[in-house]
Amino acid sequence: MLKRTIIATAIATISLGASAAGFKPAPAAGQLGAVLVNPYGNSPLTALIDLRSKQPTDVVVTVKGKGRNGVDIKYPVGQRTINTHDGIPVFGLYANHNNVIKLTYKLEGKKVSETYKALTGAIVNNYIDNRNVTALPEVQVKKVAKGFGDRLYLVNSHTYNQQGSDLHWSGQKSKDAGIFEGSPAMGALPFENPPMTYVVDTEGEVRWWLNQDATYDATSLDIEKRGYLMGFQDTGEGSYTFVQGQHYGTFNLLGQIDSQRLPRGYVDASHEHNVMPNGHTLVRAAKANYVNDRGDTVHTIRDHVLELDKDGNLVDVWNVATILDPYRDALLEALDMGAVCLNVDMDHLGQTAKMEVDAPYGDIPGVGAGRNWAHINSIEYDPKGDGIIVSLRHQGVAKINRNKEVVWIQAPREGWNKELAKKVLTPIDSNGNKIKCTEKGVCEGDFDFTYTQHTAWLNNKNGNLTVFDNGDGRGHEQPALGSMKYSRFVEYKIDEEDMTIEQVWEYGKERGYDWYSAITSNVEYMEDKDTMFGFSAAIHLYNPGERTIGKINEIGRTDGKVKVEIDVLSDKPNTPHYRASLVNLTSQFGK
Repeated sequence: MLKRTIIATAIATISLGASAAGFKPAPAAGQLGAVLVNPYGNSPLTALIDLRSKQPTDVVVTVKGKGRNGVDIKYPVGQRTINTHDGIPVFGLYANHNNVIKLTYKLEGKKVSETYKALTGAIVNNYIDNRNVTALPEVQVKKVAKGFGDRLYLVNSHTYNQQGSDLHWSGQKSKDAGIFEGSPAMGALPFENPPMTYVVDTEGEVRWWLNQDATYDATSLDIEKRGYLMGFQDTGEGSYTFVQGQHYGTFNLLGQIDSQRLPRGYVDASHEHNVMPNGHTLVRAAKANYVNDRGDTVHTIRDHVLELDKDGNLVDVWNVATILDPYRDALLEALDMGAVCLNVDMDHLGQTAKMEVDAPYGDIPGVGAGRNWAHINSIEYDPKGDGIIVSLRHQGVAKINRNKEVVWIQAPREGWNKELAKKVLTPIDSNGNKIKCTEKGVCEGDFDFTYTQHTAWLNNKNGNLTVFDNGDGRGHEQPALGSMKYSRFVEYKIDEEDMTIEQVWEYGKERGYDWYSAITSNVEYMEDKDTMFGFSAAIHLYNPGERTIGKINEIGRTDGKVKVEIDVLSDKPNTPHYRASLVNLTSQFGK
């Protein structure tokens, strides 16, 4: 009772003090309350319209476009969202602009239409140094077909930390010495860069920005504030998933962030955090202090998949090093060492490397648990057989069931052991005839395997597999000229009973090197307009001194024509982007 009295007295004192000082709440623009810009401190291009204790229903928000060609952003706001924020969320404001907001709703059964204003400041990039070409990413709109003008794209980019990573795990543990020694870079803790997370419209304007400091601090020794912010997936419940270093969680477009530390014994989450139908999530991580088959204690690299419930309990684990073959080096020895995912090293551009079983442990391409032998960069739950589909940049694409058995493998046959070779899918044409391929994957006819691919996800309409085929090491070799490389959006139909795979659609090969994305990137099918949406995130990464292009595309699946093409240029030369996604505002605010 005493505690309650003290709190009540304190509140009363504060209230009296504010009143005595002449404090008044912000004036209302309409029947509702004030417009609160950046309500949670992390999303400066959002606002909340206070309810002023009213109970509006049937709410629709329209943020008016700027200038003659500006894009209006219009969306419904559901009652749950209004209740959660005790206000009406406003998304899509322009930076450094006095924004106009049209609001329609019902109040006590009567229709209301009002106009509000929201003044915003400039967006700030906190990580500028002498390498910067522009303060912020530059957006160049190349094409927007009729009917696509209202599209919004969430871009997941990064910039470089001026000082580089200064956090490292301790060295590996020798089975003989019984103590930690050796490489200070064991594990993937140094895998980090400041995030640049934003939404662009089809006029090239930034309409949302996530404050970099919300998740990252280059000067902090707290590993919760370090790592790569990535792995976004729309949860369908008003938020996006993410992973970043030693934690994972969700954020919403108003800037609220909810995160959890990885379970004890697991480290270095990156690339993917995907929601399952049962509400659990799949997170790509690694195992700390893992005793590998050589008897060495290591931190593994990007080869574990964790299934976690909503409370963070670890439900299941796929240790891919015990399911596939961590010593298969057929593709690894063909990789361009200039860029292995987001680890870019221009000094080794065009070079390949021999995989040695006694190489140092750490975040380097190599064989065996404790090195970057797998590099899982996407996870997709497949309800057919209760399995997961994993894209392994350094091996291929594989489906693994709940019993940790390999169902199938999409990759050339070279290098797989006897048992796993039985799981490699056989390519066929549209008539069901087998297509002849070499062991390295060079095929006759209309078929190609994927190499160093990303986002092996399912087409939500027909169940086919869609993949961004980056194309490094194609045919398990480097071409005579780097300019001969190409990337693709590709779709496959897989028959698990016959163990066959048919290529049913592709795009990008014809665009050659100027569309080639050595690393990162994504593709997925969009049913609403029958398009393949994708992001070629690292075009011209290898061109010295050039800003890297992240190319947003929507391609008609039926006619193969470009419906949308928007380029996002990095703020510094040779800086890759990661992924992009189509924003569904009904999913984010409509419930």
